[in-house]
Amino acid sequence: MKRTSRLQSYLVITVCYIGAAVLGIWVYHALETSPWLALLAADLLATFFIWLTSIILKNASVYDPYWSVQPPIILGLALIFLGTMNLSSILLLVALTFWGARLSVNWMITFPGLHHQDWRYDLLERKSKKFFPLVNLFGIQIMPTLIVYACVLPGFYYILRGGGLNIGTVIGLLLIVGGAVLELVADYQMQLFKQKRADRSCLLCSGLWKYSRHPNYLGEITVWWGVYLVMLSVFPDLWFLGLGALINTALFLFISIPMAENHLKTYKKDYATYQRKTRMLFPIPKREK
Repeated sequence: MKRTSRLQSYLVITVCYIGAAVLGIWVYHALETSPWLALLAADLLATFFIWLTSIILKNASVYDPYWSVQPPIILGLALIFLGTMNLSSILLLVALTFWGARLSVNWMITFPGLHHQDWRYDLLERKSKKFFPLVNLFGIQIMPTLIVYACVLPGFYYILRGGGLNIGTVIGLLLIVGGAVLELVADYQMQLFKQKRADRSCLLCSGLWKYSRHPNYLGEITVWWGVYLVMLSVFPDLWFLGLGALINTALFLFISIPMAENHLKTYKKDYATYQRKTRMLFPIPKREK
């Protein structure tokens, strides 16, 4: 795709997401079925709409903001149309909106425009060739949508059932905000480092990154366990909804992190030494053997 400015790209993607949201809302209200199933259908059709726009625009990265805008929109609409407007539900929405806004802003800062596609998608496109549209649909878009759907489902039912507030709820809310702040600090430190570095092969080994190789991923994992705890603290009968946070954690541990580290090894100096000296997630000093 020809080079586009950031502003043009943001406007095009915003229009795409408004269309997806309108479609999702219509589908949810059109289906006379259980709330979780109607939400799933709406979520999948909205994703399919974004996939179509990514095919038209020839850029799978159109999907990237979906991860951060989907949960606040779902919980916000649930609170307005399905839930009870109370303090606990509003606090959950505010906490998750803070997380989503931070992640969306970080995407906006790092996204050059619609002429640019994420390196991971480029790699998949080179490998899959003519099958890339299907890889894009099921691997890049449908799979993350299902994972985030499962992660947000505890919050959806928490609002649907009227919320509630206790010490467990407060701890869960603090985990959401704390995870988002951890991501915010980690991304800020990385952006400063990228602005100052002269050599792309240099490693960031200060701040949070001195003690954790992926503090931003740790924050993301923490957020979703926080959402689950908020729900579990009031509705323990829905304990099985923790599957979303569990799958999300597994995704980072067994797919995202290994893929990122294999890529970093190709151009970062002494990355093997960094791996040996620095913990993968928890920012705790590692004892030298």
